[in-house]
Amino acid sequence: MGNTFCIFCGCVQQSNVGVIERWGRFEKLAQPGFHFFNPFAGECLAGVLSTRVCSLDVRIETKTKDNVFVQLICSIQYRVIKENADDAFYELQNPQEQIQAYVFDVVRALVPRMNLDELFEQKGEVAKAVLDELEKVMGAYGYSIEHILMVDVIPDASVRTAMNEINAAQRMQLASVYKGEAEKVLQVKKAEAEAEAKYLGGVGVARQRQAITDGLRENILNFSHKVEGTSAKEVMDLIMITQYFDTIKDLGNSSKNTTVFIPHGPGHVRDIGEQIRNGLMEAASAQD
Repeated sequence: MGNTFCIFCGCVQQSNVGVIERWGRFEKLAQPGFHFFNPFAGECLAGVLSTRVCSLDVRIETKTKDNVFVQLICSIQYRVIKENADDAFYELQNPQEQIQAYVFDVVRALVPRMNLDELFEQKGEVAKAVLDELEKVMGAYGYSIEHILMVDVIPDASVRTAMNEINAAQRMQLASVYKGEAEKVLQVKKAEAEAEAKYLGGVGVARQRQAITDGLRENILNFSHKVEGTSAKEVMDLIMITQYFDTIKDLGNSSKNTTVFIPHGPGHVRDIGEQIRNGLMEAASAQD
């Protein structure tokens, strides 16, 4: 239901305020409720104003300090002050156009002093500046500015694309740095593992050789004691020939073996024994 009126009476709805005139001159404000008018005395209801909060969205196009054209969407919430409803009724013919004009003036004076990044960071400061200016101006006309929200800042499409590309390039650069650091750590750890493996391999070879030496020494001593008339040289030749045949057997039993052609015969076995013995004697003489 809306406001209902006739010549002699009228009803002003809640959240509204009526303006009563006498002979065309402002007489008083009519609060919500039922009212009588005396048309013979020149009284009439000139109009009704709503005291509800109204919202006005203003789209402003301007440019920033770094010459980037942007569109700002500003939402202004305002209402009529009940006590000053007569000023709002008589002073302004179109309050929305008046509010929009002041918003344009403040925004286009403030935004060109900021870079695009500063505008995104300080859009609350822009809204506060618009609020201060509108409160000062519109208060004189019987309007109260409740809130101002800087809803959105919309740069040109090409600028948004460039900003996204810059952000993507920065993230790719950061990812490359992290990837390089990870590969560096991996290579360092791999080198440390290889060094540790080589060290342990060397220790194992040294222990193997020590065990072979100790075993040979023990075998020579045991064989010399058990078999009378044998010398250490003869025992050594027998052990070397035995190891030679064991090596050939291992090569034949290997699953991944390859064909190896080596000279083989009784005379060659004697030659191999002499070569091994000469090598050991040369190594012993060099140590001496």
